[in-house]
Amino acid sequence: MEKQIVIPPGAPSPIGPYSPGILASGRFLFISGQIPLDPTTGKPVEGSFEEKVRQTLRNLLSVVEGAGGSAENVVKVTVYLRDIGKYDEFNRVYSEFFSESKPARAVVEVSNLPKGVDLEVEAIAVF
Repeated sequence: MEKQIVIPPGAPSPIGPYSPGILASGRFLFISGQIPLDPTTGKPVEGSFEEKVRQTLRNLLSVVEGAGGSAENVVKVTVYLRDIGKYDEFNRVYSEFFSESKPARAVVEVSNLPKGVDLEVEAIAVF
């Protein structure tokens, strides 16, 4: 199997021992969980939940774009929310990023996430 690490320019650096994305066999991109980190500071963004969702999805799509793709290439998304009560609010912002191409998706509530953030999103893209 051919494996290529994808580290997009301008994306936040990983906060642990993992790669932002792995392109396998030149076709499948596995995107590590992205959180609402500011790519410039490496710190969680402040502001509303909607702003945090937007930053998380921008971070996720920067990995896809770093591999030469777009939101259209994303086929599966897994969302981790600390508060499932924010499900509708999350969906409003998510729809801005995935309005045409709607990947398969799962959303789960979790008790905690890295750096105490409110959400984490991982995905798989196909080229």
